[in-house]
Amino acid sequence: MTDVGYSFLLAVTGQELHIFELVLNSRGVVAAVLVLLMLFSMISWYIIAYKYFYLRRAHAESSRFLDMFWHSKRLDAIYKSAGDFKRSPISQVFKAGYVELSRIKSDKVDTSGWLGDMQSIERALERTQTAELTNLESKIPFLATTGSAAPFVGLFGTVWGIMNAFRSIGAAKSASLGTVAPGIAEALVATAIGLMAAIPAVVAYNYFTRRVKVQAAEMDTFGNDFLNIVKRHFFK
Repeated sequence: MTDVGYSFLLAVTGQELHIFELVLNSRGVVAAVLVLLMLFSMISWYIIAYKYFYLRRAHAESSRFLDMFWHSKRLDAIYKSAGDFKRSPISQVFKAGYVELSRIKSDKVDTSGWLGDMQSIERALERTQTAELTNLESKIPFLATTGSAAPFVGLFGTVWGIMNAFRSIGAAKSASLGTVAPGIAEALVATAIGLMAAIPAVVAYNYFTRRVKVQAAEMDTFGNDFLNIVKRHFFK
């Protein structure tokens, strides 16, 4: 509600229409809608804070792991240090590939004609990439749900509130603004809170989706590099 509209309503109705009072004094369906929207908003902000720090740490640990990986000469030494990068999805991809490579090396002596074994390592990398990508994307779809549903839930509360306002007009047999304004103002608050819940959720969803895509591309690139290293040094 703009300052001009607020002043106009104050002049006509003779009463102040504070936002918090409108929320606290709401009843019935409108009150239920407001509670639902506030719940959506609180959960969304929790997810935003949690995923921001989680993805930030994952990116930082992945960068540190890649630096160690490319400066190290031995895969077994890298594997021993990979435990220090538990939040790094690239580290988990490496561990899966190394474990599969170690299993194959312990089962075979002849290192020629291992096309099937290379495919086995590739499948191990892909399984871990899928698992890590699912972990990175967890909770983010709720932000998309909030961004798409919250405005409509708020609009539903507004429509219901306006319907009640018109019923009050009929009951009071008066169409003065002083009779209608409080009910309409209460109804419009539902739409406002719906937008307040949806806008941060949409912005955060787009941001986190981009960050996850970057992590997915880095995992895919590392997986290809790891396969090339294994092929060059172990499958001759």
